[in-house]
Amino acid sequence: MAKTSAKSRTAYVCTECGADHSKWQGQCADCGAWNSLSEIVLESAAAVSAPAARRSGWAGKAEAPKITALKDVRHSEEARVSTGIGEFDRVLGGGLVEGAVVLVGGDPGIGKSTLLLQALARMSASLPALYVTGEESLAQVAGRAVRLDLPLDNLQALAETGIENILHHASVAKPKLIVADSVQTLWTESLTAAPGSVSQVRESAARLVRYAKETGTAVFLVGHVTKEGGIAGPRVLEHMVDAVLYFEGESGSRFRVLRAFKNRFGAVNELGVFAMGEKGLKEVPNPSAIFLSGSAQQPGSCVMVTREGTRPLLVEVQALVDSSPLSNPRRVAVGLEQNRLAMLLAVLHRHGGVVVGDQDVFVNVVGGIRVQETAADLPVLLAVLSSLRDRPLAEKTIAFGEVGLSGEIRPVPNGEERLREAATHGFKRAIVPKGNAPKSGTFKGLEVVAVERLSQALEAAAE
Repeated sequence: MAKTSAKSRTAYVCTECGADHSKWQGQCADCGAWNSLSEIVLESAAAVSAPAARRSGWAGKAEAPKITALKDVRHSEEARVSTGIGEFDRVLGGGLVEGAVVLVGGDPGIGKSTLLLQALARMSASLPALYVTGEESLAQVAGRAVRLDLPLDNLQALAETGIENILHHASVAKPKLIVADSVQTLWTESLTAAPGSVSQVRESAARLVRYAKETGTAVFLVGHVTKEGGIAGPRVLEHMVDAVLYFEGESGSRFRVLRAFKNRFGAVNELGVFAMGEKGLKEVPNPSAIFLSGSAQQPGSCVMVTREGTRPLLVEVQALVDSSPLSNPRRVAVGLEQNRLAMLLAVLHRHGGVVVGDQDVFVNVVGGIRVQETAADLPVLLAVLSSLRDRPLAEKTIAFGEVGLSGEIRPVPNGEERLREAATHGFKRAIVPKGNAPKSGTFKGLEVVAVERLSQALEAAAE
């Protein structure tokens, strides 16, 4: 009887949502993205059946998994290791957890490799660490480390892109921390696709994740960012890892913001602020100071207290209102949701009696911060009114609060903590929702004006 050779099968994976399709088509049926399907090679059924049977416990002597009551499962608090960089620890949730896999994304040149090399050099004093580079030579990595004055005694590096060779060297050296820079350069011999393709990126990342969980090694994966702002490669990468961090910053600015979008071991939307200097990235101990202009209050400016993760931040909201030469005036929002700006302007007209329908309205959050909470509603409207009347708000005034469609000012979470942050930075007056007024005691030097309606807030701002 002649032997039948097992043929490999192909499938097509959407790079936007990770959905599998049996044949190529122009549009993904799951997420609707166009031209996002990429071919991958699947293992044959014969090659998969035996390993799958062994893993499931139905072959050999392996014990099959069984259902267990959660109350009987032993668990303990994750032991965390400090990276030596306080802002990095904050975003990670208090430090690095054993066996965690962290995906770090950001624009080219933003400082991803610099930050990870600094953290790796500091942690290598107490933990064996390995820096795997697929984009640079070892001489380039060493040159950067010397330029940043980093300790190199215990830091090991490997210039390799083959995942089998990387895992072999790791099994010999037994590091407790690995940085792979970058995941798009990794490839495996088991697939015939080109390095950087969807199948290569996904399989290489999956093997590193499996190695991290089996050995307790913490792994950092560096990911490129596409022109749309997402991490390049299949979206399934974000589901495989324990944490997804984005490194952001405006071009020409020395400040960088590290933001957590997913974290199984800490809070999401946590924020870390860094400043790029000659010796690499340095922590910014008081980030509120860099997001304020430091000059006297100007028309069209209002300071608000936003909350990023567990940290209150003072940021400046600027608005510019000008006569529009267009039949359809523009509404432009940077750092805020544009549709919410249009809604707020309608509320300002209906319940505040202020007409801006024939005006261009531009709103910007200073410092490149993206404010996603509703506490920015009231500061935005006060900044728009200040610009329209060309009259600044009173000196050292802050505001926060959600504006409802019926013109009511709704409270926001952690009101007293926001007021405490404002008082710490020397602000004298705060326009806040009545539900956020301090219930016990006052803040030294801070006058709190509690309002219930938008009309009351506009009158308080005009005083």
